[in-house]
Amino acid sequence: MGWKAAEKLIRHWKVVRGDNVMITRGKDKGETGVIKRVVRSQNRVIVEGKNLVKKHIKQGQGHEGGIFTVEAPLHASNVQVLDPVTGKPCKVGTKYLEDGTKVRVSRGIGASGSIIPRPEILKIRTTPRPSVAGPKDTPMEHVYEKTYDAKTGRGMPEL
Repeated sequence: MGWKAAEKLIRHWKVVRGDNVMITRGKDKGETGVIKRVVRSQNRVIVEGKNLVKKHIKQGQGHEGGIFTVEAPLHASNVQVLDPVTGKPCKVGTKYLEDGTKVRVSRGIGASGSIIPRPEILKIRTTPRPSVAGPKDTPMEHVYEKTYDAKTGRGMPEL
């Protein structure tokens, strides 16, 4: 990716995986769906069951070929988050509550100004954390080993 393309990447994303959105442009204009995947490197999102295209896949080892229907990505500017109260598309803003937590709120003409909840699907990791220590992980006995005494300033390792 060149520097010109990198300049056009969205820095502060307003839509996240699991949001209810309405498609504002394209062949599925006016339809609503849930964001399945966000491709930040291309400023695109994939909406479940929308923007379907036919894909011709050649037969290879381990898979069959044929014509498959897949969901094509949409540009992030062509979708808008739905207001949870009115059900209409709205802009997304951020606000801090009294306790200091940052929340997303609906903005724009006809928006209710209500809090847009964070989707539950974001709490589930797409790639699970490894439960078994790998060859490059530090053993736990070395992690808990006390190597420096702050009071005396001694215990620095000999390098």
